[in-house]
Formats: sequence, structure tokens, C-alpha cells
Amino acid sequence: NLGIQPDSAKFCCSICLDLLKDPVTIPCGHSYCMSCLKRCWDGKEQREIPSCPQCRQTFTPRPVLVKNTMLAEIVEDMKKMGLQDAPPDFCYAGPGDVACDVCTGRKRKALKSCLVCLASYCEQHLQPHYDAAPLKKHKLVEATVQLQENICSRHNEVMKIFCRTDQQCICYLCSMDEHKGHHTVSAAAERTKRQKELGLSRQKIQQRIQDTEKDVKVLQQEVEAINRSADKAVEDSEKIFTELISLTDKRRSDVKQQIRSQQKEEASRAEELQEKLKQEIAELRRKDAELEQLSHTEDHTHFLHSYPSLSRLSESTHSPSNNIRPLSYFEDVTAAVSELREKLQDLLSEEWSKISLTVTGVDVLLSQPEPKTRAEFLQYSCQITLDPNTANKYLSLSEGNRKVTLMRKDQSCPRHPDRFTEWSQVLSRESLTGRCYWEVERRGSCVSIAVAYKDSTRTGNGSGFGSNDKSWELDCIRNKFRHNSIKTPTSVPVSSRVGVYLDHRAGILSFYNVSETMTLLHRVQTTFTQPLHAGLWTQGIVGDSAELCQLK
Repeated sequence: NLGIQPDSAKFCCSICLDLLKDPVTIPCGHSYCMSCLKRCWDGKEQREIPSCPQCRQTFTPRPVLVKNTMLAEIVEDMKKMGLQDAPPDFCYAGPGDVACDVCTGRKRKALKSCLVCLASYCEQHLQPHYDAAPLKKHKLVEATVQLQENICSRHNEVMKIFCRTDQQCICYLCSMDEHKGHHTVSAAAERTKRQKELGLSRQKIQQRIQDTEKDVKVLQQEVEAINRSADKAVEDSEKIFTELISLTDKRRSDVKQQIRSQQKEEASRAEELQEKLKQEIAELRRKDAELEQLSHTEDHTHFLHSYPSLSRLSESTHSPSNNIRPLSYFEDVTAAVSELREKLQDLLSEEWSKISLTVTGVDVLLSQPEPKTRAEFLQYSCQITLDPNTANKYLSLSEGNRKVTLMRKDQSCPRHPDRFTEWSQVLSRESLTGRCYWEVERRGSCVSIAVAYKDSTRTGNGSGFGSNDKSWELDCIRNKFRHNSIKTPTSVPVSSRVGVYLDHRAGILSFYNVSETMTLLHRVQTTFTQPLHAGLWTQGIVGDSAELCQLK
């Protein structure tokens, strides 16, 4: 008898966490089970120096392991005293652990739960289930806190029956009471049936996983291909634009050189003429002086003899008065360059729309779902302005070219090939591709909201929005949608604020009464072959207006 009860945790092997078996003490002073330490060192590579698993002190050469007999006797005495039941702290249940239902005082961690006893047991209290014949038949599972789910809350009995009618577990009293006459089977039988279903479900899930992994692989390949293609396109585009800039810069240099060359030539000619004129002036002044001197002579014979030769003036051959142009000089060059700039801007705008449409046409994935709420639509909001060059002469633009108002008088607009001449219509400056959303606030009833291709006709009755195959119109006064002169009633009357949603790639054009939930007026599914422009049409009442709203 040791006289006192030692702390059993101090006599546990730090490798296996059990009481020491055949304890050995190594030079650093730490002790282990002989088999544990031997297995630990044998598992290391041959070139690796043996070390203590706790303090990491190394030993060269490898120590010979000898049983510590005194320590072995102490451990044996502890076992006889029953102190092996005093486990170290890590054997006790903590937060999140399942506690043994039999332990009193500080409870140990449960190893198993019995579905028959509906209790959980630590290693010591679980032993009867392995030793007693009646208990060996009990169903043991990994320790779980969900045992109470097996107890009927109404009858406090174990639920061993499954009601297929109500799809729930019940006890035998329930089967004779509220579930009487229902289709019932044992919980075990239902488990067997569903276990088979589970296998099928797993097969489906695993097949789905395989299919999805293939999709992921394909998408990864697509991403890599997209990146390669995009990098190549950027590189080629940079090269082309650099060439264009170089060409433009060369033309700029050529124009500058031509202007300077012409400047030098014309200035030289003018200076040469100027010198001749100065000489002519000097000759005229000399003659004038001689004539003045002759006017004072008293010799009539000398006067009459000299006057004819002095008064005779040859016609000037150097007078530039009839050849000098008005003071415009090189202004015509500036005008020509300005005209070139405007043509280039128009060309770039037109070609940019085509390029943009081509870029947005790159489509790897299927189109995303359409927005439903206003917040979702606003994700695609775009800022649009109206093009003054397209506005009918009776339209006045304001608010930064976002608002159009029908006026009584002609607005004295300059002639332009893009201007609508027949109807009071206007198109946006910006072309629309991809996904776009904008809102129109109308004041007055005679307003139409539309989209159209840039090359839609500008003259004649067929130029009205919706009257041709290049425009789509929502007629707010008649509550109708029109395309190519075919009219379709809207689902509800049109409100004063209308939202327009365009998915160019998917060929979707939708009109909505604006609210948090949005009310669909009309939806078009078609194929757009060109970039679109937003259009507004005020149809005959002076003062009616429509404004493209600024959206945040």
C-alpha cells in the first residue's frame, strides 16, 4: 500500500494516453510504454536521430530500452487499488461531448449509445453490454445526444414503429390510438427500405457530381480559351489602333508640312510682289517730283517739250488688288479637316457599335434569368442622352439632352440626314447592346416610347416608330404595342413612368409600369441584328414631354 493515492494522470503514457505498460525511462527523464516508444522510434527514418516525443531531446546512439521495475510496480499497485478508474482530464466530458448517463459526479465521455436502453455509456459502464448475454443483443451506435428523439413525447415509450400513412415514427401505443388503421411497419423495416433508396440517391448524387465535375472541367477549359482569345484580341487590337494612330499622325504631319510649304510659297510670292510695288512707288514719286518741278518753269517751250514724256504713265502690271482673296487664307483647310473629323467621328461611332455588338456577342454560358424587382433591373441601368441631330424640328431638347418637349414653332434646326422630318421623334445618341435598363417619365398622354435601329427611315409616313420592321413602339395613349404596323394591346394601362428592359443578345425587349415589383406591359422575343437606340415620340399635343430619368 502506497499510503497515499497518487494522481494516475502522472503515470499515463503520453503516446497511448493509458496507464504505463512495461514502463521505460529514457535519459531525459520522461517515461513511456516500452512498446509505444519502440514503435515510435522504429517508425522514424534510419537517418533520423531518436528523440523524446515530449521534450524533443535527441539521443546518440539510440538508448537501449530497459523496463523501469520500480515504476512498473507502482503502476501495478495503482491498478490493484482501482485508481485506474481515475482517468486523466481528457477522458471527462466537456462542452459538445456526449456524457455517460451512468457516471456520478464528474461524468466521463460516452463511447457508445444503446438504442434499446436509450442511454450512453463510457468505456467502464459499457462493459456489461459486451459481457452479459441479454445485453449483447442491444443495438450500439456511436455516442449521440439525439437519443431522446427516439422517445414518444406523448406516451414516453420508445418509437419502434413507422407510420407510412403519416410518414413519422410512432410508439406501439400510438399505433393503437391515433394511428390505428394506418399503414405501419417496424422502424427497422422502413430503415431497410429507405437504406436501399439512400443507395440510389447516392448513386444519383455521385453521378451528378461526376457530371458537374465534367462541366467544371469544360468551363475551366472555356475560361482558359476565353483568356487566350481575349489576350490575342487585345494584342491585335492594340496593334491595329497603333497603326491607325500612326497613320493619322502621318496625315497630320503631311497636312502641317503642306500648310507650311504653301505658307512659305505664298508669302515669298507676296514679298516679291511687295518689292516690285515698292520700286514702282519710287519711280512714280520720281516722276511726280519732276512734274512738280516742271510746273514751276517759265520756259513755255521746255514745258511743252518735256510734259508729254513725263505725264505718260504705263499701266501697272503688278497690282494685286484684283487677285488677293478675302482674308480667309487657310480657313478652308481648317474646314476640310473639321469635316474629316466629323466624318471620322460618325464612322467610329457606327463601327464602334458593330464592334461592341461583336464583343458582347461572345457568349459561353446560357443567358441569366430576367430581373423581377426594380432593384434587380437597376443593376443594368444605363445613362442615355438624346441626339439633337435626329430630333424633329418641332422638338426642343433640355435637361442635358435627356428631355424632349413638343413645341408650337419650328426650332430652326440645321439640315441633317439623321433628322426625322415627318414625325416629332428623336433617337438616343448612345447605341444599346448587351443588357440595358432605362426609365421614361412622361407628361401628357400623347407620348410613345420606342427602340429602333440607327438606319430606320427618317422620312415619309413609314418613318413613325412601330410602322416598320426596324422599330418597336409602346403607344402610351392607346395602351398598345406596335411593330411593323402590327398592334398588340398591353396587359394593363400604361402609367406615367415606364421602365424599358433590353437583353440584346437574348432578343428580349420588355416594357414595365415602374414599381418595386414592376408590372409587365408587354414583352417581345425576337432576334436583333443591329445595335438599338432608345426613341421618344410626342404625338401632336403642344407641351407634351418625355424625359429619360437619371437612375442611381
